[in-house]
Amino acid sequence: MQTPYYLIDKANLRDNMEKIARLRALSGARCLLALKCFATWSVFDFMSEYMDGSTSSSLYEVRLGAEKFPGETHAYSVAYAEHEIDEVLGHADKIIFNSIGQLDKFDAQSRGHIRGLRVNPGVSTSDFDLADPARPFSRLGEHDPAAIDAVADRITGLMFHNNCENDDFARFDEMLTLIEERFGAVLHKMDWISLGGGIHFTGADYPLDDLALRLKSFAEAFGVQVYLEPGEAAITGAATLEVTVLDTMHNGKNLAIVDSSIEAHMLDLLIYREPAKIAPDTGDHEWMICGKSCLAGDIFGEFRFDAPLKAGDRLSFQDAAGYTMVKKNWFNGVKMPGIAVRELDGTTRMVRDFDYDDFAAALS
Repeated sequence: MQTPYYLIDKANLRDNMEKIARLRALSGARCLLALKCFATWSVFDFMSEYMDGSTSSSLYEVRLGAEKFPGETHAYSVAYAEHEIDEVLGHADKIIFNSIGQLDKFDAQSRGHIRGLRVNPGVSTSDFDLADPARPFSRLGEHDPAAIDAVADRITGLMFHNNCENDDFARFDEMLTLIEERFGAVLHKMDWISLGGGIHFTGADYPLDDLALRLKSFAEAFGVQVYLEPGEAAITGAATLEVTVLDTMHNGKNLAIVDSSIEAHMLDLLIYREPAKIAPDTGDHEWMICGKSCLAGDIFGEFRFDAPLKAGDRLSFQDAAGYTMVKKNWFNGVKMPGIAVRELDGTTRMVRDFDYDDFAAALS
């Protein structure tokens, strides 16, 4: 198949799904795929065998979840517009408002629906201010327990989202304890609590059983149904970005230019100034892998290989699913990567290709 393309490996995806299924069975928690992280619906039927539904951040995501992902469909947005709220409600099983102001604004329209409110507990695990939901002056959720308690009779659930790539169970336990202590009075009045995503419980060494026990004890203590919203935990290691070397140069370092672009195809790495991943990244030959766009800093990173690279060589960038496929764009008119799926029997099929017509249709 012609590169570039994202390759989803169902066998790797299944490894994550089986851990999610185990956590659900042990804890009683329900798990919803966070579409903001991964929304490639070609594998939604497969994932829905292991998960309870989807959760969204916008009208289009909640519609996609309702149409493509069997199970529950939760709607959340930092702010809903008047012209879209009725359509959101039409697709959602639960709607979560970001603020009391939005709950008030759409009180009449949402009455009769299952409603929740996002809560900002004031603590998080994010190492990046850009992604920290508890940063100073954060707009993400209500923070005053008294104000939340005052509207408790109008909602049935709360959503906390304050973990970010958190692979430390002790830290998760510590933050959940702070939530219990600060918001315990209103937690007892709820029917369900979402603890959001960002918990890296599908990692190789994560104490899954300890997490399950903690979630189960939390649910029993407050008499609530617990929800988790895994994004990266669901798809880490499940996809690669397949590229081809187009040219090589030397300018103080060995440079290889590939038929892809970090700004167009792996944007999150550029935003957070992190390198891509190549495995095994060993050998005597060090090369800087560069994108083909005109951006000077379009660099995937520096990696080691067993032999010098040459035009025509194929490379695979790891972890190309989470916050990557959903952010692909047409910068420089670089061809958007296709989407391929490797089935459990080892066969691979291209499920989506993009061409000039798609590029032109995205503009006006």
